[in-house]
Amino acid sequence: MRFVVSVLIAGYFSCSPPRKESLKLNQIQIIGSHNSYKQAIEDPLRKIVLAKDSNTIGLDYRHLPIKEQLSLGIRGLEIDVLHDPVGSRYSHPVGIKTLVEKGLTPVPFDSLNQLSVPGLKVLHVPDIDFRSHCLTFLNCLNEIKAWSDSNSDHLPIIITINPKDSGVKEPGFTVVLPFSTKVLDSLDQEIFSVFPLSQLITPSLIKGDHSSLREAVTTRGWPGLDSLRGKLLFVLDAGKTITGMYIYPSASGKPMFVNVEEDDPNAAFFIMNDPVNQLEDIKKKVRAGFMVRTRADADTREARTGDYSRFQAAIASGAQLISTDYYESTLSPDGNFQIIFSDDKYQRCNPVTAPINCKL
Repeated sequence: MRFVVSVLIAGYFSCSPPRKESLKLNQIQIIGSHNSYKQAIEDPLRKIVLAKDSNTIGLDYRHLPIKEQLSLGIRGLEIDVLHDPVGSRYSHPVGIKTLVEKGLTPVPFDSLNQLSVPGLKVLHVPDIDFRSHCLTFLNCLNEIKAWSDSNSDHLPIIITINPKDSGVKEPGFTVVLPFSTKVLDSLDQEIFSVFPLSQLITPSLIKGDHSSLREAVTTRGWPGLDSLRGKLLFVLDAGKTITGMYIYPSASGKPMFVNVEEDDPNAAFFIMNDPVNQLEDIKKKVRAGFMVRTRADADTREARTGDYSRFQAAIASGAQLISTDYYESTLSPDGNFQIIFSDDKYQRCNPVTAPINCKL
């Protein structure tokens, strides 16, 4: 008996205390950037475009290079992709031609001829708002990969992908090509060519042995952050037609989550960009176990009026990803508008899903 007790006591003192379970992915809230690759429209062209259509004021914003954003603490990115199977489709913007015709000297554009190569391109509005920190999808991915590999303990980075299939419908402007199942497959292939499966948070990983992805996130829930550090999660932000092509006949093995109806078996991540009018619906989805991306500002409106009500609604909604154009005040029109949490950080515990006294 004395031997048994001694063993038990020795075992008690030699064992480390139980490890506290880490926060789950859906229990945090992060700030991300909207159209993360975008550079400013050069001033002479901006004035020409605004004179023609005052509504283009919504294009008047810019971002820091993606690596700088990530180093600040931004953990959400958005990338627009355009189909260019031959190459050079977007190499000669109307905006540059317009400046030359007016006797103005444009800022150099695509001096490395990146747009001449076939593959997915990254720009906001062809011919008008075409300056990008990474002109090809592969270049964007490689920048993110390089930063992630150098900061391997980072919180997961959520990247929304927006396939663009329309441009300016005026004579002489570039016709944007539609997406097909084959093109969407090439998008997946470019992701897999840069990131190994071990670095990705995929729908199949989250689904596990559950009958559907929806069932997995609403029952077992999302994994803990400790197991997801250094990883990336991709979301396809597209309309029903493109989304349908992407998941048909099966979403199995694909790298991206999709924005579908709540009762869809593939439901896990929603794009809900109006936190004021969608506040209660976002809260409901978040409480059910889903993840949501929303926006703190749009079309430069809030930044020009100093209106933080949309951001406050976004925080209260519990949406896990809040996108903005103004994570730094220097990016705003008057230098005073900034979207950042109260502790001057871009990451925090989720006010709806995180446990009480949570610390991140």
